[in-house]
Amino acid sequence: MATQHSRSAARLMMAPAVTLLLGWMLIPLIMTLYFSFRKYLPLRGGDLGWTGFDNYIRFVTSSAFWPSVQTTLVIVGGVLLITIVLGVLLAILLDQPMWGQGIVRILVIAPFFVMPTVSSLVWKNMFMDPVNGLLAHLWNFFGAEPVVWLSDASLFSIILIVSWQWLPFATLILLTAIQSLDSEQLEAAEMDGAPVLARFGYIVLPHLSRAITIVLLIQTIFLLSIFAEIFVTTQGSFGTRTLTYLIFQRVLESQNVGLGSAGGVYAIILANIVAIFLMRIVGKNLDA
Repeated sequence: MATQHSRSAARLMMAPAVTLLLGWMLIPLIMTLYFSFRKYLPLRGGDLGWTGFDNYIRFVTSSAFWPSVQTTLVIVGGVLLITIVLGVLLAILLDQPMWGQGIVRILVIAPFFVMPTVSSLVWKNMFMDPVNGLLAHLWNFFGAEPVVWLSDASLFSIILIVSWQWLPFATLILLTAIQSLDSEQLEAAEMDGAPVLARFGYIVLPHLSRAITIVLLIQTIFLLSIFAEIFVTTQGSFGTRTLTYLIFQRVLESQNVGLGSAGGVYAIILANIVAIFLMRIVGKNLDA
């Protein structure tokens, strides 16, 4: 049992790291809050003084705010649906004994280690290019007109690119959960004559519920701040402007740091609302 002296020593050793982490988090947050109440235009006069809640009102009443929130939620929901459904199927497939199983698992997980900018460029130029892309050649082979993916199906294209990046993460978590499943339960159900779908619905899926909620929570937190894929592919055009990209446009393109900071506060509020909602779901599943 830890003594009072050892606990004090542990707190003392952890203090520098905790202080650095708090500073790393709080300083940008405080600066964002500070600038959100000021009219700060770096290239058009600098700091023009206190504006109160004017930046917040302007940002939330702009015609681009609610469409950007809707686009953000649609992308998050679409990516979660694809990665969880395909992740479960891939995890079940990878759990089956096969030749070269280790190599196959590495290849499936590999996309997660590719930088978002690099993967977006690959998808944009090698797959979705309407002239020289792989999908264009495939469409031509079947005599169909190639699709201009990033304009005609821009939102679906972003969801597809992001899903490709996050599918390995979901597969890895779900595969670990499947491997912890007691095989005797499945063998007993099979001996009792239960069909495959029944075994999946009553044994495998309930066992994966905790892993699915963890994937849901972690991916949502990161997906709410999606930016690189949109910047590289559509630059916010064709209905793909998310809340994060709208903040980028306000800060860098419009050179309005105060307005962008107010948008950042809204993004933090949205992320916390979603996180609290998901944490309740996760908590219920973990306590069950």
